[in-house]
Amino acid sequence: MVSRRAALRLGALAALVPVVACTPEPEKPPPPDPLAALAAKARSDAALATAVAAAQPDIAAAATEVANARKEHARVLQAEVDRARPPVSSSAPAKPPKAPEAPADGAAALVDALTSAEKAAADLVPSAPRYRAGMLGSVAACCASLRVVLS
Repeated sequence: MVSRRAALRLGALAALVPVVACTPEPEKPPPPDPLAALAAKARSDAALATAVAAAQPDIAAAATEVANARKEHARVLQAEVDRARPPVSSSAPAKPPKAPEAPADGAAALVDALTSAEKAAADLVPSAPRYRAGMLGSVAACCASLRVVLS
């Protein structure tokens, strides 16, 4: 036979079980969107290309094309990041890079930046959803063609 006191304890415990079982676990924040890093890289590349165009007239036309293309890449990539995860607050823009002194160094810096951007975008293609994979493939292909323009 169960005492009245034991029965009350069991009743109180039984009432707590559903409350404890239904308490949701705290949500973990989602991992950073890999496209956010690509958008930041595109903005940085555009700033570098703009600085090279201003400092080195011999390659200004090609550097301006690189800057325009990378600005568009940054816009498209950031729009997708913002669509998937609406921004909470805006961040301060990064300090623009300084252009190398020699035209060959400026072209080499742009080629290195484009090579890095192409690889980063291409590396994400296999794991990205189809609509993002198409966008990433387009960015990678554009970076490859811009490298040819600078060669």
